[in-house]
Amino acid sequence: MPSSAPDSSRRGLRHASVLLDGAVDTLVHDPGGAYLDGTFGRGGHSRAILARLAPAGRLLAIDRDPAAIAEAAHIDDPRFAIEQGDFARLGEIADRHGLHGRLAGVLLDVGVSSPQLDDPERGFSFLRDGPLDMRMDPGRGESAADWLARAGEAEIARVFKTYGEERFARRLARAVVARRAERPFTRTGDLAEVLKTAHPAWEKGKHPATRAFQALRIHINAELEQLDAALEAALEALAPGGHLVVISFHSLEDRRVKRFIREHVRGDSHLPRGVPIRDDQLQRRLAALGKAQRPSPAEIECNPRARSAVMRAARKLA
Repeated sequence: MPSSAPDSSRRGLRHASVLLDGAVDTLVHDPGGAYLDGTFGRGGHSRAILARLAPAGRLLAIDRDPAAIAEAAHIDDPRFAIEQGDFARLGEIADRHGLHGRLAGVLLDVGVSSPQLDDPERGFSFLRDGPLDMRMDPGRGESAADWLARAGEAEIARVFKTYGEERFARRLARAVVARRAERPFTRTGDLAEVLKTAHPAWEKGKHPATRAFQALRIHINAELEQLDAALEAALEALAPGGHLVVISFHSLEDRRVKRFIREHVRGDSHLPRGVPIRDDQLQRRLAALGKAQRPSPAEIECNPRARSAVMRAARKLA
């Protein structure tokens, strides 16, 4: 989720919301409706949504990062509310606010935000040395350092392969386990150097630790499981006619979003071939809203992290 408003966080870290206008234009079809921003980040999309809403409109935001919750305190608007939590729980959060089944739109901007990447204390990036943490919510769950200290070689290789699509997952896992026998990993720079040394085929323009770091982050935060749950919850929380807008940043996420929308656009696909059935009996729940959108060359030039972003959108039918 490399996105946010052009304002600063408490650490002075800045970033621009990816696909801002396209996402908000697609999301806000009823200015008087209630909307949910499932990934507040630093508030770029939320602020843009509020700017489009009428006085009767409402916006509920969610984020599990306490830094995002702190940033949201700067929004002084009676139409706005935020809760700390996983977006997989957006259904129950919407229900607490009396909005379940009544939302005009849900926005999910998936992944890690630029301030999280740029803050070495969060441990997401190999570019700046810091504690090997990687948790979206540093107060919950197991850090990357703790997991690497206990996971077996086969499990580490599986994570590197599955979530990082790393061809040399076994080789890198073997190097990690061999080095941790001497001393545990506690710093991002240390882990990055071990991965760099062990990697036999460097890709041009890409650090050899890139895929492994992505894999660790996704695993530690259960990002793909969270996304699957959030998509299902969003579908139930939307009102008929409500819009679902999802921005993803790598193929693992986008494939899940594409499949989810496609399955609900097609409807009941489990019927045997040749069974006569009316179109209205297929129980279609979504209609796609246009094709996938990507950032313009101008946006990528201003924000290189936007280059991999993909936005998909759909409208709930019933």
